[in-house]
Amino acid sequence: MYIGSTDSRGLMHCLWEIIDNAVDEALEGFCDHITVTLHPDHSASVQDNGRGIPVDQVKGVGLSGVEVVFTKLHAGGKFGGGSYGSAGGLHGVGASVVNALSARLDVQVDRGGKTHQMSFLRGEPGRFDDSVSRTPNSPFVPFTDASELDIVGKTKRGVSGTRVRFWADFQIFPRTEGFDFEQLLGRARQTAFLVPGLAITCIDERGEEVAQETMRFDGGSVDFVDFLAADGPVTDTMHITGEGSYMETVQRLNEDGHLRPVDIERTCEVDIALRWGVGYDTTQRAFVNIIATPKGGTHVQGFETALLKVVRDQVEKNQRRYKVSKNDGRIEKEDVLAGMTAVITVRFPEPQFEGQTKEVLGTPQIRQVVNRVVTEYFKDRFKSTKRDLKQTNDALLEKIVGEMKARVSARVHKEISRRKNALETSSLPAKLADCRSNDVSSSELFIVEGDSALGTAKFARNSEYQALFPIRGKILNVQKKSTADMLANAESAAIIQVIGAGSGRTFDLSQARYGKVILMTDADVDGAHIRTLLLTLFFRYMRPLIEAGRVYAAVPPLHRIEVPRHGKKPREVIYTYSEEELSRELAKLKRQGRSYKEPIQRYKGLGEMDADQLAETTMDPAHRTLRRITLQDEQALIEAEKVFELLMGSEVAPRREFIVEGADDFDREKLDA
Repeated sequence: MYIGSTDSRGLMHCLWEIIDNAVDEALEGFCDHITVTLHPDHSASVQDNGRGIPVDQVKGVGLSGVEVVFTKLHAGGKFGGGSYGSAGGLHGVGASVVNALSARLDVQVDRGGKTHQMSFLRGEPGRFDDSVSRTPNSPFVPFTDASELDIVGKTKRGVSGTRVRFWADFQIFPRTEGFDFEQLLGRARQTAFLVPGLAITCIDERGEEVAQETMRFDGGSVDFVDFLAADGPVTDTMHITGEGSYMETVQRLNEDGHLRPVDIERTCEVDIALRWGVGYDTTQRAFVNIIATPKGGTHVQGFETALLKVVRDQVEKNQRRYKVSKNDGRIEKEDVLAGMTAVITVRFPEPQFEGQTKEVLGTPQIRQVVNRVVTEYFKDRFKSTKRDLKQTNDALLEKIVGEMKARVSARVHKEISRRKNALETSSLPAKLADCRSNDVSSSELFIVEGDSALGTAKFARNSEYQALFPIRGKILNVQKKSTADMLANAESAAIIQVIGAGSGRTFDLSQARYGKVILMTDADVDGAHIRTLLLTLFFRYMRPLIEAGRVYAAVPPLHRIEVPRHGKKPREVIYTYSEEELSRELAKLKRQGRSYKEPIQRYKGLGEMDADQLAETTMDPAHRTLRRITLQDEQALIEAEKVFELLMGSEVAPRREFIVEGADDFDREKLDA
């Protein structure tokens, strides 16, 4: 119930429980370094320099604090209000559950100038004989009359901390399952962001070479937002901090041993970092006492409600300035959140979650606390007379208004671009040469460069399932422009209308009118530039098409070699797609003693081909070559964001540096000018 499964995920959850205990010490200001090590013998260890687990006997129990923590449920210092004001653990069961699920667990505590030690075999305290080796199979003697802590060393004055090492129990976890170092790094990085000043070192000793990485981020949530944000900035990274008090009724034991309701005043600390970028994707991470709440909760509701109200009020006060009309409607939440990256963190004692998994915060009073802190911050920001803040605020509100107009425009486009039957009129662009088939899975849309190529392509296509749409040269670079500018551009808006699935966050893949979208440009520098501009449009505003693998680039040939009939060998036509391939084919013909017709035909553009050649090389599925544009994973998405921003973004200096650095590797002979 507590670890979720017995595969690698459950094993990692056990590790998180021990790490979180150390992090709770850091949250209280008693720890600044945690070391997590994955050992080759299926064990993991966590070391911190916190206060150390109490080693004295617990009143009324007769056991040391170490044994209570690792063997008794609901016995942690966080349970019932003790040593921690806000902490990740709430049930007091984490350490004891890990102990119960481990073949062996060793605890060493540095406290009071001494090193105390206790070991457990599947949860039972006792002593191991490690004279030969330190494993779960070492000889073990359990405590019978009374358990005790062994003192195994001395420490310097003022030195304290805890070291926990546990071995996976193969009676519970399959031997094939192990700790995931990449997951560990991700979780450690997230924790280091959330606890400024805490250094976390992760070590993996299981490979041929030891892998080690230390993470520390003094900027906290601001650094976290800068790390998560992949697109170019519209605003600076804002840091909102504050706190608020609220009353909560809790049950407490009175002197008679009965539960009675008691009103307690709580304090909630709010820490929010956010920024807006040029994209439309929303990246939002929410935490309660470093516990991730991926499904939100009352803290996220308070944040979004405050943000929407303040922005709406600001836009309504300046309707003329931002050119907002009655037909545009009102700003909605998705307009405000578009392009936003935010990390929302609240810290307060004994939070209430909806369900055992802690994915949704349920404490209702937190909504008002967060709402008040966010509202006050943005009201002060929008009232500011500082020049740079006013410019940034204007850019932000213009982006949000642009997102609202884009949402309205996208809805209109989607409504008018649905495929019409023969008895209906179509409001699609007149230059679209549509196909006859209504079967989306088999239909293809070729976006063609120029009217000359369109004329040839009309005769080369199969009009049953292949549609053609021409563009006039180079379209708008949407990486540098706002959403409103993109929709105002005739070529970009027409492409979105033809595909028929909307744009940006309103894009609906199921409404796309074609199964494949093929970019068919000339095989020269201009053609590559046009293809890059088109890919920028698709990546920025129709990304689900790329993620679904439905966007392709046609690969037209560069050369046509005509080989006459030679003996019994018939006449042959060979197409090549690069200078290297041309050289190889000519050398092959020379070895075979065959001649070829001079001069070799060199295609500068698609318009130079006749319909049969274009069909055979570029459009006929039986012979053509297509390059599929893909995004394999989240890391590929991040890298693609960086490349598009570098090559197509507004910042000139990084692009110039990229060109200068690559100049030495450039071959002038490959430049097709």
